[in-house]
Amino acid sequence: MMTTSYQENEYQKPIIQPKKFVLWGAIASMIMMFAGLTSAYIVRKAQGNWVLFKMPDIFWISTIVIIISSITLYLAERSFKQENIKMYRLSLGITFVLAVVFLVCQYLGWKQMGEYGIHLKGNPSGSFLYVISGLHALHLVGGLFFILIMFVKSFFLHPVKLLIDTLNPERYLNIELLSTYWHFVDILWIYLFIFFLINSL
Repeated sequence: MMTTSYQENEYQKPIIQPKKFVLWGAIASMIMMFAGLTSAYIVRKAQGNWVLFKMPDIFWISTIVIIISSITLYLAERSFKQENIKMYRLSLGITFVLAVVFLVCQYLGWKQMGEYGIHLKGNPSGSFLYVISGLHALHLVGGLFFILIMFVKSFFLHPVKLLIDTLNPERYLNIELLSTYWHFVDILWIYLFIFFLINSL
């Protein structure tokens, strides 16, 4: 009986899947980093020598785009679980395109700031916005890379393979990890956008 109990404990599944644990650890680190940056923004603003400027209008568009991309990725995840390969592939492709559009909008927003006379090197108000929004864009590029990989792999999926993988407990893991990360990056941008909007008034 002791041997059986030992074997059961030895092969007992971890409470948290290792990859999910790593992802949530990374998300926690990102939360602390951006919380620190936005706090530093407020502290530095209170010290004076601060130039208020209008939020680039195109940031409104980029915000709408990234929200829609979360919806399409949700549809991709649901389609994969329903074994609807065509819809899964289409939703992933649309998400990828929307992510690229978001990055283009950010770039245009930075150019618009330059037209306002707000540059990376200069008044701290501009420096903070460039750095914070730039770091967010960098994290989004990481997610974009994995979306591309999964989109390419979707062309090698076959209903028979999905049927064989039915008993695999981790068959949905990759899309779930990507979905969690992407929704977080989406929420993070909404927070940053509202933060910048309030502090630019």
